[in-house]
Amino acid sequence: MHNKNVNSFSSIKKMDVLTRNPVRFLSAWRPFPLYELISYVFMFASVPMLAYGIQNYNLEIIKIIILTIITLYSAFFAALIWNDITDADIDAISHPDRPVPAGRITKKRFFTVALFFSAMTFLFAFLVNFWCLALVGITALFVAFHNKYLKKMVKIPAYSEIFTPLQWIVVAIFGFLAVWMAIPGAADKTISLPIFEPILINSSQVGTMLLLVIFTYFADNAHDLAEGIHDFEGDKKLGVRTYATSFGEKTAAKISLFMLIFSGVIAIILFITSVLSIIFIIPFLIIWIYTLYWPYKLIKADKNQMKTLSTFVGRKGYDYLLMSYNLIFLDITIQLILYNFNIQV
Repeated sequence: MHNKNVNSFSSIKKMDVLTRNPVRFLSAWRPFPLYELISYVFMFASVPMLAYGIQNYNLEIIKIIILTIITLYSAFFAALIWNDITDADIDAISHPDRPVPAGRITKKRFFTVALFFSAMTFLFAFLVNFWCLALVGITALFVAFHNKYLKKMVKIPAYSEIFTPLQWIVVAIFGFLAVWMAIPGAADKTISLPIFEPILINSSQVGTMLLLVIFTYFADNAHDLAEGIHDFEGDKKLGVRTYATSFGEKTAAKISLFMLIFSGVIAIILFITSVLSIIFIIPFLIIWIYTLYWPYKLIKADKNQMKTLSTFVGRKGYDYLLMSYNLIFLDITIQLILYNFNIQV
């Protein structure tokens, strides 16, 4: 009995330490590969860099890029933690090793960590500009209601996975909005509003932003569908409408492949119509073709193999999304270096 009490006390004390030190907790929270954590920095920097284009950088654009990285990184952790809190009942079936169902931390303590990252998100978004703050605020409200209520209540087929990628398209919109609103000369059109400050946009770049939004939506959804196959039992038991629970695992795998193909086509159009160069498109095509193989293999797998394979396929799809943004960052960075040496790609 004494040992049991000691162990219980140690467990509680450990959770208190984790709550007071979010960084320490996050290092043991999920098995994030190091390349993934680094990739987010490049991903979040790539969009304002794409919006600003190939020209000389000053302190203002560098500040915008840094604030964008911090804002979106904080939002990424906040969204994942809120998801772990609201999906604890689903995770108890599909991901019992996650912190809440595994008992490594209580919902109340995890809620504190989520508030910390949410506060950071709003603070740094505010430092960028009002409309970037409004963007993350509206998204946070939607995600909160979506995760807590809507995805278990709304009976539209595949509702959950239709709307889940909306939080990722914020990455594409935020970077462009940050540059247009903050950098003199970056915008050429003003949308006046009666109460709030006007919205500044660059009409020549709206198409580029929309293409990046569409690419992000379908690339993220392709990997979500594969992971939804793995979560099929938990989602179905709790009435969550995914492609897998609405149309079956095989159909979900086929839709995932289609979305992956479509995202690649959009990325090619983005390359043709933007400042991106062969530095982006050649490695992108290699990664895209390689990634296409995995949902195809998932379609060919039998039902028993699908659950195990779907997690791996989902991971490959997520890496495809990350690496695509990283290639945008790499392309713009190399072009900037060449630009400063008066060398054209």
